Amino acid sequence: MAEEKTEGQLLAEKLGFKITNAWEKVSNEDAKTIAAFANRYKAFLNAGKTEREVTALTLERVRSAGFIDIEQSLASKEQFVPGTKVYHNIHGKALNLAILGKRPLTEGAVIVGAHLDSPRIDLKTNPLYEDTDFVLLDTHYYGGIKKWQWPTVPLALHGVIFGKDGEKKTICIGEEEEDPVFVITDLLPHLSRDFDQKKMSEYITGEELDILAGSAPLRDEKATDKVKLNLLRILNEKYGITEASFASAEIEAVPAHRARDVGFDRSMIGAYGHDDKCCAFASIEAILTIADREEAPERTVVCVLTDKEEIGSMGNTGAEARSFEDFMAYLIAKTTDGSGDLALRRALGHSAMLSSDVNAAFDPNFPTVFDKKTCSYLGRGIAISKYTGGGGKYGASDANAEFLHHVLKIFDQNGVQWQYGNLGKVDKGGGGTIALHFARLGMDVLDCGIPVLSMHSPFELISKIDLWITYKGYLAFLQNS
Repeated sequence: MAEEKTEGQLLAEKLGFKITNAWEKVSNEDAKTIAAFANRYKAFLNAGKTEREVTALTLERVRSAGFIDIEQSLASKEQFVPGTKVYHNIHGKALNLAILGKRPLTEGAVIVGAHLDSPRIDLKTNPLYEDTDFVLLDTHYYGGIKKWQWPTVPLALHGVIFGKDGEKKTICIGEEEEDPVFVITDLLPHLSRDFDQKKMSEYITGEELDILAGSAPLRDEKATDKVKLNLLRILNEKYGITEASFASAEIEAVPAHRARDVGFDRSMIGAYGHDDKCCAFASIEAILTIADREEAPERTVVCVLTDKEEIGSMGNTGAEARSFEDFMAYLIAKTTDGSGDLALRRALGHSAMLSSDVNAAFDPNFPTVFDKKTCSYLGRGIAISKYTGGGGKYGASDANAEFLHHVLKIFDQNGVQWQYGNLGKVDKGGGGTIALHFARLGMDVLDCGIPVLSMHSPFELISKIDLWITYKGYLAFLQNS
C-alpha cells in the first residue's frame, strides 16, 4: 500500500516547479526516435561546418520539399495562395523560408530564427608567407574564441576562391580520410616556463594563430621562397589560382573532426559548431515538418537563418541587414491587393518570434559562475531566456511577460519540457543573440534553445534529448501561435 502523502508534499506538488532530467520520461521506442534524429543532425553537422555549406544543404532540402525562389516569382502577377512554400537565398550565406498561412499576413507571421555562423579562424586576404622552411597561413580569428584552445587541433579549410579565369572554386580540404589537415603549433612544456606564467588570455595572441601549411621546397636552386612557391604550384595545378586569388577569397579554418557520440550511454553529441547549428537544425526540421502536411497553416510560418551573429550580426547577410524586412515585403506584395509600407509595418508588428539560439549549460567543473536556480542544464529540455545581455542587461532583448506566458503555455499544452536559461551570475559575463535586431521591428521575441557545454570551443557538447525537445518546442510554437 502506497504511503499517504503529507500536506507539505501535496503543496510542493501543487505550487512548486521542479525541473527533472528529461531522459527519465523517455520510453524505449522514443529513445530510438531520438537516436535517429540525432544521427541526422550529426550528418548535417559533418556536411555543413560553415554558413555557406549549411545554406547550400538547406536549399537542396527545401527545393525538394516544394519551396520556390521568391525572387524569381516576383516578376509574375500570380498571387501566392495559402500553403505556398517560398525561400529567399541571401548571397549563399543566409536564408529565409516561409509557408503562407490562411490568415492575412498583416495579422503577423510566426517565426523561428537561428544563425549559421560559428567561431572559427579566417585566412587573411594575403595569407601565404614563408619562414625558416615552413609555409604558414596568416589568420584573423572570427568571433569569441579562447585562442589557447586552437593550437594542435587538426584543422580543415572550407570556403570559396576565384581562379584566374574568374570561375568560383569551392575549397574543402581536411574532411576526408585521405586529405591532409592543417594545424597551429604549440610550444613544448620543456621550454614554456615563461609562457606558462602569462594569463590564459595572453598565452597566444591573435597574430600568433598562424596555420602550418607546408614544408617541402620547389626543386630549383635559383628560386627564392621555395616552399611557398611549391605550395602555390600545387594550388595552381589543383584549383587554377594564383597568390592574388586570396585577395577575394573567403576561406575558413575549422576543426577537422567529425561529430561523435559522447559518453558510455551515448546520450550526448560532441562536435564543432553546435552554436548555433543545433538550433538551426531544429528550426529547419520544424518548418519542414509543417511543409510535409497537405493543409496550410493558420498563420504564415517563417524560418530565418542568418549569418554574422558571432561578430555582431553586421553586414548584408547578418540579422541587422534589411533582408528579413525585404522578405516580408515580398510576401505581402504576393499575397495582398497592394504592398505598401503600412501593410509591412502591420505584418512586422503583429509577428512573434523565437530567437533560436543556444545557452550555457551548468558545468560542475566550473560552478562558481552559474546561478544554479536559473541556469540551464544538459538533459533538462529547452532553455528559456527572458533576457540576454550583461552588466545590467546591457545589450539585451528582454521579452515581455505576456509573450513569455504565451510561449510557456504552448509548451505546457504540448508536453514540451522547458527550463530556465539565465546566462551566468549577474556581472559574471553575458551574451547576445539576434533577438534584439528583430525586436526593434516591433515583434515579440523570446530567446530559447539548447544548452551547450564548452561553448565556442573546437569541441562543444549538447544532449540528444535537448535537441529533440527543442525541435518539438519550435514545432509547437509554429503550429499554435
